[in-house]
Amino acid sequence: MLSLGYEPSVLAAVKGEWTGREIAQQPACLEATQAGVLEQRAELEAFLAPILADRSARIVLTGAGTSDFIGQVLAPTLSAALPCRVEAIPTTDIVSTPILALDPAAPTLLVSFGRSGDSPESVAAVALADQLLPDVRHLVITCNADGALARRTLTRDTSRLLLLPEATHDRGFAMTSSFTAMMLAGLSAVGGIERMQARIGAVAGMVEGVLADHCLATRQLAAEGFRRVVYLGSGPFKGLSAEAALKLLELTNGDVVAVGDTPLGFRHGPKTIVDPCSLVVVYLSNDAYTRLYDLDLLEEIRRDGRARRVIAVSGRPDPTLGEHDAVVAGGEKAGDAELAFPYIAFAQMLAFHSSLQLGLTPDNPNPEGLVNRVVKGVTIHPLREEGGIR
Repeated sequence: MLSLGYEPSVLAAVKGEWTGREIAQQPACLEATQAGVLEQRAELEAFLAPILADRSARIVLTGAGTSDFIGQVLAPTLSAALPCRVEAIPTTDIVSTPILALDPAAPTLLVSFGRSGDSPESVAAVALADQLLPDVRHLVITCNADGALARRTLTRDTSRLLLLPEATHDRGFAMTSSFTAMMLAGLSAVGGIERMQARIGAVAGMVEGVLADHCLATRQLAAEGFRRVVYLGSGPFKGLSAEAALKLLELTNGDVVAVGDTPLGFRHGPKTIVDPCSLVVVYLSNDAYTRLYDLDLLEEIRRDGRARRVIAVSGRPDPTLGEHDAVVAGGEKAGDAELAFPYIAFAQMLAFHSSLQLGLTPDNPNPEGLVNRVVKGVTIHPLREEGGIR
């Protein structure tokens, strides 16, 4: 069976078999993830209810790299839906500046995302929260039952483990199905299991549609050999743009310069990155008001005529869109948090095809080991009473 348009034997020969499979398997992994969350519904709702209903409480969504971007995507939507504060703070910030990141006065739920659960900062962030917060609970969402986070969680009454299906524990270097599965688990567990149960078929269907409808288009884009790629999005798509850019950086081993920003923020200096070798991708919001700003910037960049190609990715058709823009089938009524799933699939495919176009090996695009599947080389320093400032 073809995987992203390639025979498995072809991908195996170029060491892209795992990454190709993991991008392609996401519709099934999303449905399996939601089924797992649903099985634990009673336990999760009882554990989370006291925090979710407490206006003085704080939910901190945390992780490093791609796992951090999960929180950045989810925080705007969850914050608008819940009475308590919801913030995305990377573990790298919690570990380096814990006194600034953690608030002892607020009852806190630390939601930790981690593919392996073995990153040094992930474990240290949980330990620092226990050290500094008198009232803290932990929800650990991970793909690895044997990881340090999972093992730590199982021994504590104030913690709950949400372990995702084994297939989501990506074998490839770059996080793909683990990203979308953990994002779904967080959206469902914290945002409403019943609501997501009603929408999981539509979400998985949108991802499947993008994989089928836009695989060839992303392969053709990769063949154009862009040296710079910019992703732009508002609200949840700000974090998603950062993740999309990271996928391209990772899978092209930094050969393609990729950045993420917001449409309004892009004008304030970052727009200077656009040159004749650039691709600009604008994620359009389904919110009517926000979409006006997205479309303004899309039109402006096209009018500038500097970028080689400007692409819009949209959840619904629009008179301003052309034949080269990507419209997500079935996305007309989706919220932006739901659109994040098919939108990132577009970026994952572009990164994968770009890696192959450059002659790299997607499953291990950095064989020198300067970056690793699980980060290495981090020294965790103990926090003393006199350390830090307020």
